[in-house]
Amino acid sequence: MSDTDLVQLYSRQILALAADIQHLGRLPAPQGSAYRRSPQCGSSVTADVVLKDGRIAEFAQEVRACALGQASAGALGHVVLGKTPQELAAARDRLRAMLAGGPEPGAPFDDLRFLAAARDFPNRHASIMLAWEAVVAAAEDAAGAPVSAAQ
Repeated sequence: MSDTDLVQLYSRQILALAADIQHLGRLPAPQGSAYRRSPQCGSSVTADVVLKDGRIAEFAQEVRACALGQASAGALGHVVLGKTPQELAAARDRLRAMLAGGPEPGAPFDDLRFLAAARDFPNRHASIMLAWEAVVAAAEDAAGAPVSAAQ
C-alpha cells in the first residue's frame, strides 16, 4: 500500500468518525447482545440493545477495532437509536454491497459513504462490517427471531 493509498483510505472524515464513537460500553440489562470478531485482523465488536415498539430504544457497543472498524462503529452510533432491526439489516447489506463496488448507502446512513475508499482493500472489509453485523445479531437476540432487511 503506497503512502497515497493510505492518505485516501484514512481520510479526515474516517478519522473523525473513528474518534466520535457514540454509545460506548455495555448496557446493564440488554434484551439482546452479540459479539462479532474478525479472525483476519482480530478486531471485535460487542453490541447490546433494548427494543421498544420494534425499534432500538437503547444501544451500547464495545469496540476493539482498527480505525476503519471504529469509523464504521462511529457511523452506526450516530444513527442507531430509533431504527428498526430491519432498517439496520438493510443498511448492513447496503454497506456490504458498497464495499463490493455498489452504490453508497443514502440517508440516514450517508456517513457510510466515507468508507467507500476501502473498496479496494478487501482485507479491511470484515472489520468495517463488524458493528453492523453485531447490532443486527443483537436485535435478533432481543426479538428471538431472524431479522430480514427492509425492502
